[in-house]
Amino acid sequence: MSTTAFSAEARDEITAGTHTGDRENVTATLTIAAPAAEVFAVLADPASHAAIDGTGWVREPGDRAPLTEVGQIFRMGMFHADHPDGDYRTANKVHVLDPPHAIGWFTGTEDAEGRLEFGGWFWRYDLRPLGPSETEVTLTYDWTAVPPSIREYLRFPPFGPAHLTDSLRHLAEFAATPSRA
Repeated sequence: MSTTAFSAEARDEITAGTHTGDRENVTATLTIAAPAAEVFAVLADPASHAAIDGTGWVREPGDRAPLTEVGQIFRMGMFHADHPDGDYRTANKVHVLDPPHAIGWFTGTEDAEGRLEFGGWFWRYDLRPLGPSETEVTLTYDWTAVPPSIREYLRFPPFGPAHLTDSLRHLAEFAATPSRA
C-alpha cells in the first residue's frame, strides 16, 4: 500500500493561492511521489478526472479517449446542488498539451445542436520533474478572460481555496497507486 506524505513546505505552498485586482487566478503547488510521465498520464485521461477532482462535482467522462492534441474536445458529466439542473455536462477544449510538462483546458458548454461556447476560464497543470520519481505540480484556475456578461451571474472562483489543495492531494494519491484501473 502506498502512502503520500506532505511536507510543511508543500502545505504552505498549497495555501498560497491569490486573487487580486491585477491577478484573476488561483494556484496551488504540491510535490508528488511519482514520475512526471505517470502524473501527466493521469491528467490526460478523462476517466481519472472524477477521482482527482477536489469539489466532488465531476461525475463521469462523456468521452474516454486520452487527451492527445490541442483543440481536442472532451465532455464531463457533472453535478452541483446549486446548478439549475443539478446534473449537467461540460465541454472542455484542450489548449495546452506539452507531455509530460503541461496540460490545460477551457471549460464551457455544448448546446443541443453541438455548438460549443467557452466562458473564458481554464484549468492548467504545470509539471516539473524533480528526479526520476518526484514531480512538482502546479494547478492553476484562471478566469482573466471571463466577460462581464458572465461575471454578472457567476462568482469567480466558484469554489473555495481548498478545492485546488484537495485536487492535488487526490492527484498525488491516484498517481501513486500501483494498479489504476
